Amino acid sequence: MRVFADAFDEQATFFSDPPSDAYFEKLLSNPHFVMLVARINGTVVGALAGYELVKYEQERSEFYIYDLAVAEPFRRRGIARMLIEALKPIARSAGAWVIFVQADREDEPAVALYRSMGIEEAPLHFDIPLN
Repeated sequence: MRVFADAFDEQATFFSDPPSDAYFEKLLSNPHFVMLVARINGTVVGALAGYELVKYEQERSEFYIYDLAVAEPFRRRGIARMLIEALKPIARSAGAWVIFVQADREDEPAVALYRSMGIEEAPLHFDIPLN
């Protein structure tokens, strides 16, 4: 949580109303959720949160990288790439055909990494309020 909060500069999002242990247990036991961490000397320096999206049009799924972050002192060492590579066999074993991720255009390091690993698309993203 600290790695994500610091990387995204969203302290309030990650710490103002933290989930309960029961919530985390439920989330981590969900077979469609994946949390990977990178550690150096026991300290978490990177993390990836992803979801398997089971498709309806074919018997396959896609994996969505929801969040991926590396602590600033450890960036540019291949940790983000390593986390994505670690997700690939998990996705394959679940029957996925692709992993996809979104990036803000302004986040040049992330865009460069994803371009080096995959095919760029230019979709639009819309948040639809529930009220």
